Amino acid sequence: MRLTRRQTIGAGALGVAGLAAPARAKSGGRPWSYLIGADISWVPEDEFIGATYYLDGVKKDPLAIFREAGFNALKLRLFVDPAKGYSKGKPGGPWCSLEQITDFSLRIKRAGFHLSTTLHYSDTWADPQHQNKPAAWADLPFATLVDTVERYTADTWAALKKAGAAPDLAILGNETTFGMLWPEGRVPLTIPTGNPQTDEVHMKVTGAGGYDRFAALLKAGVSATRETLPGVPLAIHNHLGRHWPIVRHWTDSLIERGVEFDALGFSCYQQQAEADWQRTFAEFSKRYPDKGFFAIEYSSRKRYLNDLVHAHPNGWGSYIWEPTRHQEAIFLKDGVSAGEGPKPNLLSQGINGAEAPGAAPAPLVPHKPRDNGGRYDADPTFIRLYQSMAKDYGVTQ
Repeated sequence: MRLTRRQTIGAGALGVAGLAAPARAKSGGRPWSYLIGADISWVPEDEFIGATYYLDGVKKDPLAIFREAGFNALKLRLFVDPAKGYSKGKPGGPWCSLEQITDFSLRIKRAGFHLSTTLHYSDTWADPQHQNKPAAWADLPFATLVDTVERYTADTWAALKKAGAAPDLAILGNETTFGMLWPEGRVPLTIPTGNPQTDEVHMKVTGAGGYDRFAALLKAGVSATRETLPGVPLAIHNHLGRHWPIVRHWTDSLIERGVEFDALGFSCYQQQAEADWQRTFAEFSKRYPDKGFFAIEYSSRKRYLNDLVHAHPNGWGSYIWEPTRHQEAIFLKDGVSAGEGPKPNLLSQGINGAEAPGAAPAPLVPHKPRDNGGRYDADPTFIRLYQSMAKDYGVTQ
């Protein structure tokens, strides 16, 4: 495939090695150099209310800070109608709408980053505990819902492509371990996860559409993506990177039903036992040699997790989730972490809310609302860590 100027992702300006346009291969091998990525969809929202970003005491564009830290990839999320969900009542916006994400995608591409975009297929957060249909799709018959998914996917990618903001990696659905567009596209849990909050919700499901309907919805999105973004790798997302039996059953069930994809993204926030992630990555690589994988969400254990992914030729990279102010953030506010701080590695040490968003009991003392504006200082410890990873993985020259 002949490379265009955009497809080379500005590698010269970034000092990034090997980010050329991929030709979809039958092997699951890395289509680009290893992706050191971050999901930073919150940044424009925070900038709107006054957030500013500093590196070594110097105010900079946050994208420039990520670049200097060694990141070469950024990821965004897109909701169907966030004005009716995620962005309702927020100043500015609507955030994570097609218009807003188009603008931010162009900014990211101008800065020379590889770009990934996730379609949530919801007006608000889609995650292991919530996969609500957009309000406009709520009462559609199933056949019409499948057609709507295909049309929405094609129209969204076409609009981004026309604007010059098409992703380099297209991701269909967010943390769809238990399906999407519930209840029609929901799949019941048949193997305990080890997280009692998750198992309480998903082991007792009635009225779920099952894998046949989940696969039909995914295939509609896949078909539209292949047609609209030919040559762009496509990924789906399972949140239980620590649980190989569930990953295997889920992946087999989709492949058996004709769901075609290039890579699987794993959320990696916690393990039940040490080496769970390592086992999943190794077993996935053996069972699905034609598929890639990557850590699509994580926060703590940054070097450990990236080393595990990088060790596999089909380990495409990682995306730390909202690292400006989530969990073990790589920015400081007033000298302390701008996030909530690191979370336990093992479930037995305390359950990370990212494992089952919304299912954890509410705190006895409500959290005070945080001001997400103000000054953010890049944490030099984490900046050095990512610079070291970028050099060791051959991302930077």
